[in-house]
Amino acid sequence: MTQEKTIEGSNGYVMLAVFFLLLIGSIVGFVNTGNPLWGITLFIAIFILPSLILVNPNESRVLLLFGDYKGTVKKNGLFWVNPFYTKKKISLRARNFDSERLKVNDKLGNPVMISTILVWRVHNTFKASFDVDNFENFVVVQTDAAVRKLASLYPYDNFADEGLDEDITLRSSMNEVSNALEKELEERLEIAGIEVLEARIGYLAYANEIASAMLKRQQATAIVAARHKIVEGAVSMVEMALEELSRKELVDLDPERRAAMVSNLMVVLCGDRDATPVVNTGTLNH
Repeated sequence: MTQEKTIEGSNGYVMLAVFFLLLIGSIVGFVNTGNPLWGITLFIAIFILPSLILVNPNESRVLLLFGDYKGTVKKNGLFWVNPFYTKKKISLRARNFDSERLKVNDKLGNPVMISTILVWRVHNTFKASFDVDNFENFVVVQTDAAVRKLASLYPYDNFADEGLDEDITLRSSMNEVSNALEKELEERLEIAGIEVLEARIGYLAYANEIASAMLKRQQATAIVAARHKIVEGAVSMVEMALEELSRKELVDLDPERRAAMVSNLMVVLCGDRDATPVVNTGTLNH
């Protein structure tokens, strides 16, 4: 037997009634007659009781007979099984696992802190019981291994100065990364009969030793990108201003004055602070 086999036990309520009948009958018979043979009836009654199993919703009982797997009871209710069966309880409920924050290296070798939230449940009680030593510990170890592998496949973020053209990053592609993590965990936990319901990144940040430096780098990248947009807009506005002045013939600018006007407009449009106007009350040459 290498696969799970679902079975059902005998009606437990009937056997429970038999237990009480034998128990009461043996006590009454012994009291009335004093015959020690009623002790055999009492022993039989006591022997029935441990064979009763109660299976609650989303629970199961794995049954063994002297090391031989006989099946798994998943149906809810009270059942009676072979008194010599070894009964192992396994929950089929969904469980949450919030892993510890691990320090790992991303694709670029940067140390990052990462953790995952895993929702899982047992779907094959045979594999969970006999194919791994401890399926709960197996989930913990394999989840940590999967997170370490996943982090090494993607960069934390894209930086233009490194020439990267990564579509998927740990920071900006949470859905894609979570799907990849879920697939990786499904492959790893299948051996233990574990079904992965959901897996996603719970925490992500640079490690403390580089967090400050990487924050400055991100800020610098954002500033450069913003400046690039400002310069593009300023050039477009200067070009439009010169075209409008020429088209409406408001002023005739020689190359030197044209260059000065372009310089002044670029300073005003690209400056960090508001420009302070200077009113020229003389001629254009002063």
